[in-house]
Amino acid sequence: MADERPPTKVSTTQTSGEEKTIDVVKEYMRIAYSPTENKGRSSVAHLCTQDSVFFAPTTFPNCKTPLDYADSHAKVMSAIADLHITSFDIVFAKERHVLLRYSAEGSHCGEPHNEIRPSGNKAKWHAAAIFEVRNGKIYSFTKEWDKLHMWKQLGWMRGAEYA
Repeated sequence: MADERPPTKVSTTQTSGEEKTIDVVKEYMRIAYSPTENKGRSSVAHLCTQDSVFFAPTTFPNCKTPLDYADSHAKVMSAIADLHITSFDIVFAKERHVLLRYSAEGSHCGEPHNEIRPSGNKAKWHAAAIFEVRNGKIYSFTKEWDKLHMWKQLGWMRGAEYA
């Protein structure tokens, strides 16, 4: 398969081990953000440890593992069927930790979202994540993202509340 990863804008010199750690994270992100490849947890299970954890209490409160996140994200992508990462804005690793800031975009062109019919509205957003990779697999994934910014652009807000 050809490398379909978005460009990296800013990075630093990394050791070969850190480069491999970054590659694991980018592969997880490539699959998790692919409307065609992300079928949920089974799509990324080979990249995660058995005891992996996920932290994003304000945006994905019910997700406890990177596998849960892949499941949840697959549902989002059923509504935003053209969702994709446009760039890895900042990427660097220190030993087994990876910081990744990325930009993404998409439109509500797929399935209804919480009974809101597809509008074609487009959105662009940024998010950041910190990963810990152990023995070549993702152990932890912490995500920081302003979900409401995206939802406002897509028309998924009902007054001050999201739908």
